[in-house]
Amino acid sequence: MAKSKVLIVGGTGYLGKRLVNASLKLGHETYVLQRPEIGVDIEKVQMLLSFKGRGAKLVPGSFDDYQSLVEAVKLVDVVVCAISGVHIRSHHVLLQLKLVDAIKEAGNVKRFLPSEFGTDPARMANAMDPGRVTFDDKMVVRKAIEDAGIPHTYVSANCFAGYFVGGLCQPGKIIPSTDSVLLLGDGNQKAIYVDEDDIAMYTMRSVDDPRALNKTVYIRPPKNILSQLEVVGIWEKLIGKDLQKSSISAQDFLAMMREQNYAEQVGLTHYYHVCYEGCLANFEIGEDGVEASELYPDVNYVTVEEYLRRYL
Repeated sequence: MAKSKVLIVGGTGYLGKRLVNASLKLGHETYVLQRPEIGVDIEKVQMLLSFKGRGAKLVPGSFDDYQSLVEAVKLVDVVVCAISGVHIRSHHVLLQLKLVDAIKEAGNVKRFLPSEFGTDPARMANAMDPGRVTFDDKMVVRKAIEDAGIPHTYVSANCFAGYFVGGLCQPGKIIPSTDSVLLLGDGNQKAIYVDEDDIAMYTMRSVDDPRALNKTVYIRPPKNILSQLEVVGIWEKLIGKDLQKSSISAQDFLAMMREQNYAEQVGLTHYYHVCYEGCLANFEIGEDGVEASELYPDVNYVTVEEYLRRYL
């Protein structure tokens, strides 16, 4: 079967650049939306030129120019969006409603993968403020996609390893300490950690897969379903010493969270649901979902231990 032509929106971002790399590696005819908003951000311009040098096609387009979006999506079979939904960077999830309208008008797109890639928002109806805004906005986009009858795949990638594993699951830390660690609660709630390049590869493998059509793809690498204490234990084994451990209760964590600015509170709310409630691993995947490592067992995913070895 011929591989789909793919448009990546947000292709110079933290995950977007990895999606472009995976798309090219898998042999898709790959288009990257070149947005004028990047201005004189030379690093992003050079990144786009490097994609072009490897065979990607740069397509001018802007969320401020609706017709340009329509023309861009007319070129491809699949649209993958990776614009930021993280408040500490930027939160543009609802911009995708313009993309949904453009895809509906163009009428040729066989699959749309919106910018999700974290906790499944459909399971977060009872999430706390202010963090629930992320899930609420993603559900608004989902409703628009489904109301428009657009074929789709949602990707729930759980915890980005760079944010969670590197800091031993501690908010605000991305490099593991060789001295101490703060446990969130008792540190025993299971979460799921995925290398960002693996997220991109699993995502791009799904774009032509009929098994993922109109379903949520959950990325749950079996060796990476671990508690904070287990992640810490792996690091301790690697460095050959035990860390000094302290803990923060759920009540104290929430009190600390409320003293932070809005963007920080959003992120900390997500940490709370993951690390105190275990929201990522406390349910079975139903008929509306599939699991990526089962669909693509040939993907040699990065384990938490392999990821932590980078810091030695």
